[in-house]
Amino acid sequence: MQNVEQAVLTESSTSPDADEIADAVCNAGISGAGGAGFPSYMKWQALDDVQYLMVNHQESEPNFYGDKWLLRERTEELAAFLETLTEQLLDAVVIGAKAKDRDKWMQEFEAATDATTYDPDELPADVEQDSGVVITYTDDKFQYGMEQVLLPTTTGTAIAGDNVPTDHGWIVHNTESLYNVYRALVDDAPVTRKLVHVGIDVPRHRFLQVPVGTPSSVLLEAAETSLEAVQDEKVALKGGPGWCFEVDDLAEFTVTKATNGLLLSSPETVEEHRLGEERIDLLDVDDWDDDNHETTPSTISPERVRIPMITNPAYEGLVKPSEPVVTEGQDVTEGDVVAEPAADGISIAQHASIDGTVTDVTDTHVEIERN
Repeated sequence: MQNVEQAVLTESSTSPDADEIADAVCNAGISGAGGAGFPSYMKWQALDDVQYLMVNHQESEPNFYGDKWLLRERTEELAAFLETLTEQLLDAVVIGAKAKDRDKWMQEFEAATDATTYDPDELPADVEQDSGVVITYTDDKFQYGMEQVLLPTTTGTAIAGDNVPTDHGWIVHNTESLYNVYRALVDDAPVTRKLVHVGIDVPRHRFLQVPVGTPSSVLLEAAETSLEAVQDEKVALKGGPGWCFEVDDLAEFTVTKATNGLLLSSPETVEEHRLGEERIDLLDVDDWDDDNHETTPSTISPERVRIPMITNPAYEGLVKPSEPVVTEGQDVTEGDVVAEPAADGISIAQHASIDGTVTDVTDTHVEIERN
């Protein structure tokens, strides 16, 4: 980890250009943490055409707390980072949050940033007239978690046709992705851990911080069940209750940089709630009482991890797998590069997520066992 004086972005540094920032984000191995997992550096390559950053802080899934916890617990670091961004690179940073979360989760951040705030009935905000940090509070609608809905709702910016937010002057990140960008640009720290929720039909809802590559068996054990107990009786789902997809092989499932939830439900319930394009919506299966949810993460340290060379296989062909640079038997330390970006195409670096020995290297993954 480099010293702050050597960081890409600091309060006193000369403003870096788009290529410097994109390279740092790529080399830190950052993919979208909200579920899609597309390489994040592609957004920052468009920095010269961007005036604003939208932080998608909606966290609409009713049993998810990662973004809310991060912004509250890392208020000082993120407030300073956003101040530097608005002083050096951007006209404004807009945070789209839910009004219901304001009192419990947002008060410290509001104070730390001296943010301009908008209530739901005051939207959309006039970002051309605002500067610094702007917090736009919305009503509690699940759809507001989608960037193509959040941007026009909070700022009046409509994303037309096949355009993406950068075509309209916006970079959009969810809060966990933004935190990873902060760590890359300020601390030169790669992505090695992920915030993950385990829930619905399990004995105990869990909110966990785990190494990338953590096996499903470890997540299930933390939720007081086991792979053997659920394989024949439950359907495993990845994602959140309102937007999840069936896991093809639970035994082979490991945490990626895009994994935000592993859920279990009965086959009957899943079939009743299937929507188009294989999506499953379980929002109405529970009253989602957060008194029964963990809202602060516990850290789990597995004995083995399997780190994928592409975060989301759905992008294979568009995104190139990372290229391993380690060999079996090699000792590594958390944060060491185990795979570099492909020589051409869209690709990112991958890093050891635990200290240990490399036990398997293929075109699709690097496996490490703790010493």
